[in-house]
Amino acid sequence: MYVHTVERIFYINKTLKQIYITGLHDSRWSPVFFNRMNSTLINNPLMEQIDEIGSLIGNTPLLEIKHAFHKPGIRLYAKLEWHQLGESVKARPAYQIIKDAIVNGNLSKEKRLLDATSGNTGIAYAAICARLGIPLTICLPKNASEERKVLLRAFGAELIYTSPMEGTDGAQAKAKALADENPALYYYADQYNNQSNWKAHYYGTAREIYHQTQGTITHFVAALGTTGTFTGTAKKLKEANAQIATIALQPETALHGLEGWKDLETAKVPGIYDPSWHDEIKAVSTLEAYDWVKIFARREGMLISPSSAANLAGAVKVAEEIDEGTIVTIFPDNAAKYSEVINTLF
Repeated sequence: MYVHTVERIFYINKTLKQIYITGLHDSRWSPVFFNRMNSTLINNPLMEQIDEIGSLIGNTPLLEIKHAFHKPGIRLYAKLEWHQLGESVKARPAYQIIKDAIVNGNLSKEKRLLDATSGNTGIAYAAICARLGIPLTICLPKNASEERKVLLRAFGAELIYTSPMEGTDGAQAKAKALADENPALYYYADQYNNQSNWKAHYYGTAREIYHQTQGTITHFVAALGTTGTFTGTAKKLKEANAQIATIALQPETALHGLEGWKDLETAKVPGIYDPSWHDEIKAVSTLEAYDWVKIFARREGMLISPSSAANLAGAVKVAEEIDEGTIVTIFPDNAAKYSEVINTLF
């Protein structure tokens, strides 16, 4: 019975293969489990659709930065994360959160996906949900850029605006309240506390970086927001090579212009945050980020977002402190959604 059930599941959804192999060797996993999961996969057309979308997630290019910054003995790289569905690094956790919710039976076309976001995760959710036919409700600070709002509306998301003074903390509170009031209507993804968030980077981003640098990476530098990118990537890289230095970045002040970044000393700390995976924390100011937007455009011929430029600023600080090494940072998105800022810089 086990073999028959597992073979059918393998053909239906190859990405779940390891789960069922584990089950074959664990007496706690009964035939009831296999029958339930087998039925879920066979009767749920979303499984095939979500796997197809997986080909549009991750595997982003790694750019070596040679003109905006150069120092003998240092190789500086950035992952260009807008080269995937949703056009930002948030495609990774959004996809993993949605996929895991479908697999676990928590999300379907009859239940609305609900979450709070500063914009990019919401856009990734919206792009994926549009392809799946899943309704979506997003709680968003009212001061999010107009480009973000337009994209969310274009992809069919219902938008609920929250106080700009409360940032994403206020959006989270609103989303939780809605979920508590209408548990049958919503699946509350709660990206700030969802383990699928950091696992997307553990199994994806980190492996890509290690492979693309052929294992030569010595330093990983990235910002703390939901903390999923940093936590998942740093954890996996440390497991691959404990000598890799992991440096987290925060805004210099609580009031800043770096969308998606959090000052963890004053903001609500995400439940997925694990401070044991960073060796140190460096601060980056909004003005430093704006300067690097201009430098990168003039020297590399590429317009990047303020948050990408802030990651670059942090990586350059690390580079200036060492004599040799291979540093990798993340460019979460390009400048396409930041016209208000870009227009003031150029």
